Amino acid sequence: MLSSPSVHYHSQSTLPPSADVVIIGGGIIGICAAYYMAQRNISVLVVEKGRIAAEQSSRNWGWVRQQGRDEIEIPLAREGLGLWAKLQENGQELGFRTSGILWATDKAEELAVWENWAAKAGDFGVHSQILRKSDVDARMPGSMKNWIGGMLTSTDGRAEPSLATLGIARYARDAGAVILENCAARGVETSNGRVSGVVTELGTVRTSSVIVAGGAWSSMFCRHHGIDFPQAVVNATVFRTAGNLTIANGAVGTPTVCIRQRLDGSVTVAYKGKGTLDMAPDSIRYARKFWPMFLARRKDLRIKVGRTFISGLMSRDWALDQITPFEKVRTLNPSPEQSLIDAAKAELQKIFPGAAGLGVAEAWGGAIDWTPDSLPIMSPIEKLPGLYLASGFSGHGFGVGPSAGHLIADIVSGDKPIVDPTPYKYSRLFESTSYDGMCGAL
Repeated sequence: MLSSPSVHYHSQSTLPPSADVVIIGGGIIGICAAYYMAQRNISVLVVEKGRIAAEQSSRNWGWVRQQGRDEIEIPLAREGLGLWAKLQENGQELGFRTSGILWATDKAEELAVWENWAAKAGDFGVHSQILRKSDVDARMPGSMKNWIGGMLTSTDGRAEPSLATLGIARYARDAGAVILENCAARGVETSNGRVSGVVTELGTVRTSSVIVAGGAWSSMFCRHHGIDFPQAVVNATVFRTAGNLTIANGAVGTPTVCIRQRLDGSVTVAYKGKGTLDMAPDSIRYARKFWPMFLARRKDLRIKVGRTFISGLMSRDWALDQITPFEKVRTLNPSPEQSLIDAAKAELQKIFPGAAGLGVAEAWGGAIDWTPDSLPIMSPIEKLPGLYLASGFSGHGFGVGPSAGHLIADIVSGDKPIVDPTPYKYSRLFESTSYDGMCGAL
C-alpha cells in the first residue's frame, strides 16, 4: 500500500492575541522548542499549516544516533540521547529504546572509514566498538551476508516517528504551550526594524520573537522577507514490512539498505542514500553552493523537474491578506518510488532470507531539506532582529530533535546553551567557514 504515515493530534482551536515566542512549524524541532520554552514559563505558540509531524518528522527512519555524525554534531547528538530518555520516562510512549545501532559491511574501505570515525568520536566521549566478522554474525543471526566486520554504538537508540513528536506535543501543551494545526503563517510583521507580530490565516499574533522551523518550506518563507537561506529538497522513499522480522536488537545499517526494528515486530526499510532532487527554483538559485554535494552524490540522486518547479516560480511573493503557498499545499506528500521499494526489498531478502515472502504494508515518500554543508542552522537572523531560524537538518534531524529544540530555546531565551551554538550560526553559509566532517549523515 502506498500512503503516508498516519499521525493524529488534537490541537487547540483559538489563536491567542499575543505570545512571547511564535514558532512556525510543528515538526519535531518546533515542538521540542515549544516544550522547553513552556517549561521556563515562556508563553509560546506553535502554528502549523497542516498537521503536527505530518512531513519529515513522521516519515524518517526513526534512528537516534551518534554513530556516523559529523563531528560538529556529536555533542548535540549526545545531549539528545539523554533528553530522549527523560522524555520517554515522562509517560508518553515515544517508542524510544536504547537498543544500539549496528553497522555491517562487506567492504574493506568502508570499514577503514568507520575505524577512523570511531577513533575521532572517542574524543567526544562516544564509545563505538569495531566488530569482527564473527561479532557481526552473532548479532545478526538471521543474516546470510558475508560480512567482514562492522561497528556497534550500543548507546544509540531508536524511536517511533509516528509517535514521538505527537507525544512531545502533548508534553508541550500540558506545560502551557498553545499548538494550532491548519493555521499557516503568512508572514512576519515588523516595527522599528524588528519583529512585532506574525500574520496567520486565522489572524495576527503580537510577538517579539519568531522561530522559523518550517523544514523544506523555510527557504521560501525566509526569501519572502528578503533573507537568503540556501536549501535543496531531496525526496526519499521508505517502507515497512507486512509481517515481523527480527534483524537485531535495534537498527542496522549496511552499504545498501538501512533497517529499523519497530515496536510491533515489523521493520522499516530504506535504500541507503538514494533519492530524487526536486528541482525547484531555489535549487537553481543556490546551485553553486550545492555543487560539491551534487557531485559527491551524483550516483545516488535523480533530478526531477515537475510541478514543484512550476509552483515555485509562482510563489516568489504573496500578499499577507491572501491565500499563500503554505495554504495551497498543507502537506508535502511526495510519492514513493516503486523502483526504490523493489530494490530495497530485494536487498533486504538477500541479507535476511527470512524476509522472503514479506510484503510491503505501507510505503511513503518524504521531502528532506538540505543545506550545502549538510549541517543545520539554529541561529538568530541579524538582518531582522527577533527572527530565528531552526532548519536545514539535512535528513538527520529526528535523532537530535530534543537537543536541537532545547538549543534554539536557549538561544531565544538567552539561557546557557546546551551545546556551543557557534557551528550552527546562519552567517556561516555566506562565510569562508567550512566544517569538513568525518562522515556526515548516513
